[in-house]
Amino acid sequence: QVQLVESGGGLVQPGGSLRPSCAASGFTFSSATMKWYRQAPGKERELVATITIAGRITNYANSVKRRFTISRDNFKNTVYVKMNRLKPEETAVCYCLRGPGYWGQGTQVPVSS
Repeated sequence: QVQLVESGGGLVQPGGSLRPSCAASGFTFSSATMKWYRQAPGKERELVATITIAGRITNYANSVKRRFTISRDNFKNTVYVKMNRLKPEETAVCYCLRGPGYWGQGTQVPVSS
């Protein structure tokens, strides 16, 4: 069955960087568009970044453009999101998604000094 396992979260200071990853199994990863979402405490889950097959097209939420980079390794069946210059208000749980409706368990990214 489809499995998505996020890792690489953790406490980061304001202005710092982190690169969570999402390991996928149970489907043909190289044929799937993948997405990263995040959910801040008390807020709705929001789409952060999308990457198409082979990484030819990427899209970002306006709030993270030029700071976040989504990438994928189709040999490792893994999708990444590099997050730079993180802000305290970006404290959130980050999730990867393979549509329709397959979510990982999330990885926490607290941004605090």
